[in-house]
Amino acid sequence: MAVRVFSEDPQGLLAKVKTAIREGSVETWSVDADGDFTHTPDQWRHRAWFRPSVFDDRLVFNILGPRSKAISRVVYGVYHGRLIEMFLTHFDRSFSRASATALAVTGDRVGGGQPNK
Repeated sequence: MAVRVFSEDPQGLLAKVKTAIREGSVETWSVDADGDFTHTPDQWRHRAWFRPSVFDDRLVFNILGPRSKAISRVVYGVYHGRLIEMFLTHFDRSFSRASATALAVTGDRVGGGQPNK
């Protein structure tokens, strides 16, 4: 599953998100040294990561799971929903629409195949 966030300035939007996380105005996400995002509440921390890619008209966030096991449907759904929620809450004037694919797509790494449980 990928999250797609459409914007006239996707590179600028990604920079805004990283700055907001670093400065603490977005409190429930972190960015690691590879540029991957993870949801930080204890229940969800390091259960999955999103790797952003920048295109001319959008950001695409592919999900990456732990190598040792498949991402559960719950983790899969929560991560995608919370990422879109973060964009709606903090960056609503910087993008026109966001969407999530229903199943894994090229670029996603869900661990053991499609989400389970």
